Parts: sequence; structure tokens; C-alpha cells
Amino acid sequence: MERLMERIGADADIAYDEVETPFGNFVVAATERGLVALSFDRDPTTVVDVLARKLSPRIVRSTARMDPIKRELDEYFDGRRTNFDLPLDWSLVHGFNRKVLEATARIPYGGVSTYSDMARTAGSPRAARAAGNALHNNPIPIVVPCHRVLHRDGGLGGYGGGLPMKKWLLTLEGALEKE
Repeated sequence: MERLMERIGADADIAYDEVETPFGNFVVAATERGLVALSFDRDPTTVVDVLARKLSPRIVRSTARMDPIKRELDEYFDGRRTNFDLPLDWSLVHGFNRKVLEATARIPYGGVSTYSDMARTAGSPRAARAAGNALHNNPIPIVVPCHRVLHRDGGLGGYGGGLPMKKWLLTLEGALEKE
């Protein structure tokens, strides 16, 4: 049955699966171009519905197609990976939001930046709040490391996965000291 599903899946525009993380299962999805979504939403149906509406209804669950993504995430969470080599599909973000997320993707492992810096890098120096909204709506968190963006005063700010997750990720990367 798995082989039949993989053959059927080869014709799909989007493949998805669940990935185990230290925070529970997340949903990952990819197109031919690359990783398009990593969702903290534990319900694959919700993620699939959004992708079908925004990108394509041709979606299939495919463990094999998600294996490279899962492997890199496992290595990252185990502290054995500091850079993701995954191609990214930016189809879910446009305009200023995409510029913010592309700038965020360049923040190095163990480094941090600010919402103001992300706004400035994206070409709108006075749009720190809009940069925060772009980061909050990041469809590929962790891989596009929005957890590395802090308030100007060093405060953590927010995070779609919650502040405990943000702290854990920053501690893993050495940007925060262990408590």
C-alpha cells in the first residue's frame, strides 16, 4: 500500500507528513521547489486545507518525500546541525513579508537580530511592527529562524510556538545561557 501511495504521490503538487520534535509533532510540507511549510499546528487537516486553498488541492501524505526534511530537523534538534541545506519554496509569502523572512533566513546559528534590523534590512526602517507581523506569520519557522529575532532591548518578543519553545531554541543554539 505504501508503494502505491508513493506512486500516486509522485504526481501531487504538495507532499506533507508529520515530524516528531521535542515539542510534539509538527506538520511539514514541500513542493517540487522545496520546503513550503513547517507548522506548529498539530492537526494535519488544518495545514492541508490552508495549502489546498492557497497553493494547490493536489496534496498527498508522503513519508518518503519528507525524509530529507525530517532528517535535517532531527539533526538540528539533536544539536548536530547548524545550517539547513533544504531548498525553500517562498510561495506563501510576498512583498515586504518575504523580504523580512529572507533577511531572517540569513541570521546565523547562535546569532540574534532585532525587529528593527529586520525592517531596515527589508527596506522599511520604520516598520518594526510590520516586521514582527511578518515573522509571526512565517510559514517555515525554525528553518527560517524567526526565533532569532528579539526586541531592541533584548526582550524575547513573541513566538508562534510560544516563548518556552523560543527560549529552548535560542539555548540550543547558544544565544541564551541555560537556566
